[in-house]
Amino acid sequence: MKLLLLWSRWVDALNTLVGRAVTWLVLVVVLVSAGNAVFRKFLSLSSNAWLELQWYLFGAIFLLAAGYTFLRNEHVRVDVLSQKLSERTQVGIEIFGVVFFLLPAASLVFWLSIPYFWLSFELQELSSNTAGLIRWPAKLLIPVGFFLLILAGLSHLIKCVGFLRGQCPNPMKISDRKTDEEALVEDLLAQQQRATHGQGH
Repeated sequence: MKLLLLWSRWVDALNTLVGRAVTWLVLVVVLVSAGNAVFRKFLSLSSNAWLELQWYLFGAIFLLAAGYTFLRNEHVRVDVLSQKLSERTQVGIEIFGVVFFLLPAASLVFWLSIPYFWLSFELQELSSNTAGLIRWPAKLLIPVGFFLLILAGLSHLIKCVGFLRGQCPNPMKISDRKTDEEALVEDLLAQQQRATHGQGH
């Protein structure tokens, strides 16, 4: 079990690294969207490539961050009934959901998306739009994103079993931690307070 928990920590570190890197794509999307709008409005210049790049980036944000979202326990969940149950029962239900719903569905999409991507890669498929982008990088996001989600599901499953065996904390309690956004706001407020305090002296 210790080796599995160690592997789980490595998987969590990988999904955390990917998730935090992907958050910067939000800024890139904003800059690309704003730049495209400015060029189209004031210079009458536009390109399908820029529009498709926005689509690619949106796809990357949602697909590549899925495992990180699951790790952070911030995915959509209906807890109306399970909140009234004991922690061990909640974790048991979680194990059932991961084994019979999450992993089979994610594995199926992953398996079916590989030939979908590979055919596009072999053909060097291009967008049907004029001056559009090559398509296979966008299609590659599907198997990569679902692979990361599968890893996150397996890691979560290991931690759930570890909790039932008394070898690790409840993995479903991670949502009680501060989000990255909350931590960032607190850091900014603390810096502002230090700056204000320093000016006072």
